[in-house]
Amino acid sequence: MRIDLDVIQEWITHGSCVLDLGCGDGALLEQLGKNRGVTGYGLEIDPGQITRCVERGVNVVEQNLDAGLGNFSDGSFDTVVMTQALQTLRHPHLVVEEMLRVGRDCIITFPNFGQWRARWHLAFSGRMPVSDLLPYEWYDTPNIHFCTFRDFEVLCRERSWTILHRQVVCESMPGGIFKEYLPNLFGETAIYHLTR
Repeated sequence: MRIDLDVIQEWITHGSCVLDLGCGDGALLEQLGKNRGVTGYGLEIDPGQITRCVERGVNVVEQNLDAGLGNFSDGSFDTVVMTQALQTLRHPHLVVEEMLRVGRDCIITFPNFGQWRARWHLAFSGRMPVSDLLPYEWYDTPNIHFCTFRDFEVLCRERSWTILHRQVVCESMPGGIFKEYLPNLFGETAIYHLTR
């Protein structure tokens, strides 16, 4: 499992009810069910990923996150999770508002577009970076909102969202050494746990 998913498991209360937005193949919900006794649903738009969820025994609903979460009532879930999808949404701030409406808290992960490798690549090649973390060319990327740690924290302050936890993830050197001191420069993946 990805390192951000391991961190998320530690932040989820045992036996809670979770909604996973953009759940992919359902791996996170499956692991949360096995390891933390979690129940819940995944929302996914890709038919192939929905099939994988069903094969795993994960409850999944086909839904476009940009359409909102109006089919869920206030406080329906203990925690709402969204991993590596924030940057693909048309109105990410509105989706986070909805996450905090239907859940007591929410956990969000996203790639840090301010990481030093991305800056270096852009500065010296003059082209948008392509990497394991960001494996798309500029013309076929699903990423439409490029965000950094600092950008997200400004948004949290403006919206009065409380950051319960923040984890900086970096699997490469030298970022692993400096990620806690300069997260916006060295962190590859941001993991935030929010509440109102």
